[in-house]
Order: sequence, then C-alpha cells, then structure tokens
Amino acid sequence: MDPTTKINLPESELERVVIVGGGFGGLQLARKLAKSDFQVVLIDRNNYHQFQPLFYQVAMSGLEPSSIVFPFRKLFQGRENMFIRMAEVTHVDTSAKQLQTPLGHCNYDHLIVATGADTNYYGNKQLERLTLPMKSVSEALYLRNSILDDYEDALTTPSYQDRQELVDIVIVGGGATGVELAGSLAEMKTHVLPKDYPELHVQEEFDIYLVQSGDVILKGMSAGSSAKALRYLEELGVKVILNNRVTDFDGRLVTLKDGRTIPSQKVIWAAGVKGMPIPGLPEEAITHGNRLAVDRHNRVAGTDCIYAIGDVAYMEEPDFPEGHPQVAQVAIQMGEHLAKNLRYRHLRGEVWEAFSYNDKGSMATIGRARAVVDIPKPEFHFGGILAWLVWLLVHLFAILGTRNKIFVFLNWLYNYINYNQSLRLIIRPRRGTDTSAG
Repeated sequence: MDPTTKINLPESELERVVIVGGGFGGLQLARKLAKSDFQVVLIDRNNYHQFQPLFYQVAMSGLEPSSIVFPFRKLFQGRENMFIRMAEVTHVDTSAKQLQTPLGHCNYDHLIVATGADTNYYGNKQLERLTLPMKSVSEALYLRNSILDDYEDALTTPSYQDRQELVDIVIVGGGATGVELAGSLAEMKTHVLPKDYPELHVQEEFDIYLVQSGDVILKGMSAGSSAKALRYLEELGVKVILNNRVTDFDGRLVTLKDGRTIPSQKVIWAAGVKGMPIPGLPEEAITHGNRLAVDRHNRVAGTDCIYAIGDVAYMEEPDFPEGHPQVAQVAIQMGEHLAKNLRYRHLRGEVWEAFSYNDKGSMATIGRARAVVDIPKPEFHFGGILAWLVWLLVHLFAILGTRNKIFVFLNWLYNYINYNQSLRLIIRPRRGTDTSAG
C-alpha cells in the first residue's frame, strides 16, 4: 500500500477521535462518543466485538461463537459521525499524528490505544509454537476442534500410552481462565464424555491437570475464595499442581520445573498476558507487562494527544500502586471516564478529572452450581450456588444484543437440566462445496 494513500473517510470540521481496538474499553468509549461533537473512527482487525469472559464456554462446546460476538456496524447504525474500518494498525507517526494500516493512513486529532493484551509466553518460543492459547473466538473454536479431534482419534488408538497423550489435557495458569476451563472440562468428563464415548474408559483414563506457578489459584481473589475454588476443582477430579511450572513441551510430553513429566499432546496456555502497544509509540512509555504508562487522565507518557485504556494501559493510583488488574471492568470504566473528559471537559476547555477505579468485585465459576465471588465494599465473600447464580446474571446482562442474551440463557438453562448440550461439532472452515455423503 502506498504510504500516501488515505483511508477513505469524509473530511470534517469536527475533531477526529481514532480508537484502535473494539474490546470492552474501546467499545465503551466509542458508544459514549457516538453522539458527540467529534468524528469518531473505530479501527479493529475484526468487524465484531468479542465477549472474552465466555471464550472458555465456546472452547468447551457450551456456547456457539455467534452467541458471544456482536457486529460493530449493527451497534452504531444511524450514527452519522461514527465510522468503522476493519484493519490492523501497523505503525503510528506521533509527529505527523497519523496511523498506518494496510488500507492506507489515517490522520487523527486524538488517538486512543485500546488494543488490549495477548498471551504471554515469557520468551519461550517452543511453548508459543506448540501450546494452545485462548485470546479470541477463533482460538477458542480451534481449541474446541482440537479437543474433539483427539477424542475421536482415541477411539482408534489401541495403545494405552498413545491414548493417554490424546485424552489427557494440561492447563497452564491458575487464574480465572485456567480455573474456569478446568472446571468445565471436568464436568464434561463426568457428565458428557461417558455418553459420547462409551467405548473409552473415561473416568479411569481421562486426566485434567492444572499447573500453577504460585501457591494458590485465583491469586487476585481472597484467600477464602482461592481455597474454596481449589476444593471445588479437586472435588471435580482436577489434578491441581501448585508451586510448579511448565518448562518444556515437545508436542507429546510436558516437562515441569521439578522434573516431572506428563504425557499429553494438548497444553492450553492461560499463564499470563502482555500488552499490545502500537509500533511507533515512544519506547520510554512501554513499561511493566509491555503496557503503556499513562497518567491519571489516561494520557500516554511522552505524548500530548494519545491515550491508552484497558489491558494495554498501566496506571498507578493510591489504591493500585502497581497498576490495575487487567479485567473488563477496568477497561469499561476507563473508556467511560475518558469519554467524559473528551466530550465535556475538553470541548469546554475545562480541567480534566483524574481517573479512579471503582472495584466492584471479582468472581469465577468452577462448573455447575460452583463459583466464588468477592465483593470489596462492603467486604463480602461467598461461594456455591448463590455465587454461581450471581456469576450467571452478571455475565448475561453484560453480553451485547438481546438475541445473544436469549440464546446464552437458553443454552445455560438446557445444559443445567441435562448436561447434554448438542454443540460438540468439529467445524473446519474450507473452500468449495461439501460433497460428502449425507
């Protein structure tokens, strides 16, 4: 693409706000500015918003991908100063106030980096190449296909050792993603796989390992909730390995730090994330976890009209001296707060208000009727079926689109009744016409 080519956008007397990334933070900001006196451009590599907290349910055949995504264009129909472009930003020229994309360049008056975070392999290229991440709907669907593929292959594998490699799964990382994956897999092992694969000795042969480098799982939650989640996982038959980590994986054998090995062809990597700043931003602005250092107004260090929100932003405040947790609520609140500063205080020439995160609590589900919830103010911690119902309601209302809410609710209700969701389909995208016999 010729670097002089522009993205096709109408010229306007309004200041242009360009938002890179349509995750929780970027989307919240775009929605708040869509009716404002700005020209708003949302750039994302996809044409839809992804509801990340439920990726694991897609991977575990609990939900279809279409239930947790929502098209940007439908959300912003009728917004005449709102523009959406599907592209990947390859570089930013801060002096020229210009973004480079495969579609051409895009000028901006205000740039908001909401690119989120990606899987962190801590420099281990072997693990990056061979393990399975889950940071997008497509990765979750690929994981679903891989798991079901291996179960099918196990049916025609007579050797016990070879079969173990196919059916045993190792999950690396004891955060919410790893814990929720492990719990969902364990329930599938108990209630679904014996019916789907009666020829296999599911209870005797299928093992689920959760490897956590620290001494607790769900480290960001209270000690009581962490202990309760561990107990739930062990009750479900998950083999939790604490104070250890995966150091190597050759595609068939997992090696732990203490020398132990686990035969498995499938390692799910949920051990951490790192920020994804846009190339071209000041090197001195990149800090802990590959995130962008921002002030209390979300302004990126060393810039004057570039802001970062969500997982890619690193902001210190008195209650969070080591930065905020990389969760959806932080991104949503940052997006809403920055929209207020731009829409009201910037346009009126008023002093901007500093951001303060309102921690509404954290939660994780560990299978059916098992969950833990921490509420900070007033301090309250609880688990079990009540926590599970709270988890269901919070996530259900957070999903975009009435259709999606209904479909997710019906899927959950049906699955609660009989544990036999009919979404265990191996679907591979391909060109051409399916000519297989019906």
